[in-house]
Amino acid sequence: MTTPPFEPDPSTFLPGFTISDLRVGNPPVRIRTAVSPHGDGVPVLLLHGHPQTHATWHAVAPVLVAGGHPVVAMDLRGYGDSEKPASAADHAPYSKRAMAADARAVMERLGYPRFAVVGHDRGGRVAHRLVLDHPEVVARLAVLDIAPTLTMYERTDRAFATRYFWWFFLIQPEPLPERMIGADPEAYLRHHLRGQSATPGIPEERLIREYLRAYRSEGAIHAICEDYRAAAGIDLEHDRQDDAAGRRIRVPLLALWGERGTVGALYDVLATWRAKADRVEGAALPCGHLVQEEAPDDVLARLLPFLRG
Repeated sequence: MTTPPFEPDPSTFLPGFTISDLRVGNPPVRIRTAVSPHGDGVPVLLLHGHPQTHATWHAVAPVLVAGGHPVVAMDLRGYGDSEKPASAADHAPYSKRAMAADARAVMERLGYPRFAVVGHDRGGRVAHRLVLDHPEVVARLAVLDIAPTLTMYERTDRAFATRYFWWFFLIQPEPLPERMIGADPEAYLRHHLRGQSATPGIPEERLIREYLRAYRSEGAIHAICEDYRAAAGIDLEHDRQDDAAGRRIRVPLLALWGERGTVGALYDVLATWRAKADRVEGAALPCGHLVQEEAPDDVLARLLPFLRG
């Protein structure tokens, strides 16, 4: 039975945060942001994955604020309540380079020229690109339940393709995946979220409904497909260029992943990041892919001391 459409109030997920839209970049793109009061600690930018919005940080962000960190959580372009700009033949408007530029511009607009960034899933890939394209603005980097994109594509086998089938479905030429998902977005979304979580009752129903609200917004499904198409094309070109030029992540990197998820099962996560970064630490957590929703206390136990340095 289809859940009736409704409009959750995004402000209920991060009480005390100011919800607003910022137009950044050239050409300008409207980015939804949730901004905490100022604090004395290092500012922290939180970047969500697919199919989430900034609401995914509801259990993590308030604790970071209580620890003295100014926190900004944004919806990536194409997701949540951020703009879904027109794409191009090379999918560059949805490249991680474009999304990383959005992130830097948002933080500059808010008065944070240097900050830590924490990214889950797609947000982790944006964070990876951000630290390579704009190393001067990133103080520390945390990536949640990912290995580097190029590594995952280059090591693709049947096990990975089966577990992460959407990486190969969503990149099919327009409009095939858009039409197939659009026929029943709720069924697709709920199936996807069930596969991401290894914890009963997670995501909470209120979060599922928030993600469904965003999925049903005009242009959202196409934008998500464009994100994945970019990841399988222009993003890989950028990653190969960095490898060829010897560009590495020089700031401290924290990698956390779910011990019951695909990334932990198929990769030596720390080894994949040590191939890209100079200073890597991390650990598996007792959960699946949705680490910040399934195991927020474990995430914070690792993240807070990492941010303090």
